[in-house]
Amino acid sequence: MGQVTIRGLNHRYKTGVQALRDVNLDIGAGIFGLLGPNGAGKTTMIRILITLLKPTDGRVEVDGLEIGGHRGEIRRRIGYLPQEFSTFSRLKTWEFLDYIARLRAIGPKSRRRALVEKVLEDVGLYEARDRRAMKLSGGMKRRLGIAQTLLGDPDILVIDEPTVGLDPEERVRFRNLLSDLARRDKVILLSTHIVGDISSTCSHIALLREGRVAFDGPPEDLTARARGRTWKTTVAAMDLDGIKSRYSVISTVPSNGGFEVRLVAGRFDDGPAEAVEPNLEDAYVDFMRSTDESPESGSAGEGGW
Repeated sequence: MGQVTIRGLNHRYKTGVQALRDVNLDIGAGIFGLLGPNGAGKTTMIRILITLLKPTDGRVEVDGLEIGGHRGEIRRRIGYLPQEFSTFSRLKTWEFLDYIARLRAIGPKSRRRALVEKVLEDVGLYEARDRRAMKLSGGMKRRLGIAQTLLGDPDILVIDEPTVGLDPEERVRFRNLLSDLARRDKVILLSTHIVGDISSTCSHIALLREGRVAFDGPPEDLTARARGRTWKTTVAAMDLDGIKSRYSVISTVPSNGGFEVRLVAGRFDDGPAEAVEPNLEDAYVDFMRSTDESPESGSAGEGGW
């Protein structure tokens, strides 16, 4: 069973941008959600974890091995699915996985073929094993990406923005696949800015904000913070823009010539409203809004981390 321990992690790019600031996290078996807006530092943390980037300061251990001195061993223990995953379009699905397995020195041929067939079954692509990669849907390509991370049976999977661009059906299928893998006592680090990916799969989340850990705990603890701050009301069409300018609106649904509006706010002063039970999306928006309004909130500057 894998374990990732992060202590005092900092990273400053040569441009001067401080991407990570004193990050401390413990990541164990199950799905751990790394949530935050673009530019929060998620990609920098992932690149350090998979040994593509050296931290400026701090310590990162994978199964007790410090990443600075055990890069080869750590890479064998981690399966990585980047946001931009590409294949050789003319190779059949099984041929692509066989090629990746050979690059990882998995042999002999009989063992390699058995492993390829197993991971194809695991991700629901066995029936498409003879289909060329160019003929796969977006969701099937993401599942093929998961399949290649499973070659070698790593204890830890690092998955970056896995459902971007997928339709709702494929997104649900992909989440279910991750949940199935989590039941095998694997560590799955899921990095995303899509709250729905976190709320339906993760038992623990960390929210990065300008390179810092702004929240670390179970999703329900974050949701509890928005209780009594989530409202539902109905407004006339002519008033909708004003409501949006004064409150953090989660959703608007046409209703009887107006709109049914769901929003988060400490209080609602523009007419009658019903307090409703918050979900994780409500809590996330409320948390980020509160952080924006905090006098201690600063900017990490601009950069592509």
